[in-house]
Amino acid sequence: MRTRALLAAAVLAVAACAPARLPAAEEEGAKFGADWESWRADTNVSDLASVQRGARNFTSYCLGCHSLKYERWSRLGADLKIPGEVLEKDLLPPGAKATDYIQTHMPAADAETWFGKAPPDLSLMVRARGKDYVYQFLATFYVDPTRQTGVNNLRLPTTAMPDVLSELEGLKAAVFKAEAHPGGAAGSEQAFDHFEPLAPGRMSLAEYDGFVRDTVNFLDYVSEPTQLERRQLGVWVVLFLLLFTWLAWLVKREYWKDVH
Repeated sequence: MRTRALLAAAVLAVAACAPARLPAAEEEGAKFGADWESWRADTNVSDLASVQRGARNFTSYCLGCHSLKYERWSRLGADLKIPGEVLEKDLLPPGAKATDYIQTHMPAADAETWFGKAPPDLSLMVRARGKDYVYQFLATFYVDPTRQTGVNNLRLPTTAMPDVLSELEGLKAAVFKAEAHPGGAAGSEQAFDHFEPLAPGRMSLAEYDGFVRDTVNFLDYVSEPTQLERRQLGVWVVLFLLLFTWLAWLVKREYWKDVH
């Protein structure tokens, strides 16, 4: 029972327990978000507690719209060392079985009506775009009254996705400044300068940063569940090739010693 309680606590731990790193601009007192293109996810799929928290985050905030069609609940539970009863109680949607693939219940036709397009499957999103891209996307939503959803995004401008994490992060505005065209051409364009907080969320900046990193870490795991085993096996493969190369060189020297 003690082991089960510890595992359940790891899965359901609050985001405040997650290791977090503030963006460099905030740490140095510069304009918040001015350096957003340099933000890095800095995640590690070998951090089991982080991936567990990311699984919790995904099922709570992402599964309503997004699927992981190449991942089964049972595989997730086994890889993340989540007991079956905890998986069923805290992660599985009502009516789902552990052997099911992780699918959203949102009908694609309804999603297209509401958002203009069906939300993408996220199974391979980190593999396709990179974990830094996903991290920056989740961290750069801002209020934009001109958009149907009321928000926009720096990483993916005119995104159809609403800011579903605004209750955690809070609301922020993007401040743009006029930037002259290079070469002295006439006119100017708006360039992003920094974010300005509008309303606080339920989390501090550090807590939200940890929340996003855990979520990206989970998506990184989902994109290749066997990556840790692959890396470990790769070391042995390289060692074998080195040994085989040495043996082949010895054989070659033996065969050619009389020629030389």
